[in-house]
Amino acid sequence: LNGYGLRSKEYSLAICRIEPENNVHMILEAFGKSPNKKLVFIGNWQKSKYGQSLKARYSEYDNIKILPAIYDLRVLDVLRRNSMLYIHGHSAGGTNPSLVEAMFFGIPILAYDVVYNRETTENKAHYFQSVQDLIELLSQPLSVYTDNALEMLNIARNRYCWSCIAKQYESLY
Repeated sequence: LNGYGLRSKEYSLAICRIEPENNVHMILEAFGKSPNKKLVFIGNWQKSKYGQSLKARYSEYDNIKILPAIYDLRVLDVLRRNSMLYIHGHSAGGTNPSLVEAMFFGIPILAYDVVYNRETTENKAHYFQSVQDLIELLSQPLSVYTDNALEMLNIARNRYCWSCIAKQYESLY
């Protein structure tokens, strides 16, 4: 954490490919309008004009730390474990690995409100559909999300472990 100038439980974390369907712009705008909330956002900012323009615009914000893609799982695990919230903006696809991985760290999840994010989190995360929704969620005291963190961990352990998945496949045969 020291290498990034971060302190444990003082920042929210988002990790994704920097694409419009991951609502990167929405997350950055919400934090841009919430200057007392810190965000660490990890992604492939240089891969598109979309990412490059967002990086240029939001790099100037004191509360937003934009980091390039990180592929070292040890580093990612430290960043996840020490974050206070995980922000998940994906609006296309299905069960997303970055969401499931975050759930295993027992941190509260704020997810974009689509059916597969609700399904993955068993409707127990907190959801947003707009910048204003996310700002409102961010304005809540962290204590509001204590139960959510434990629920995310329990769901991950009960649904997304290899033994659970293997049993599901065995029952199909």
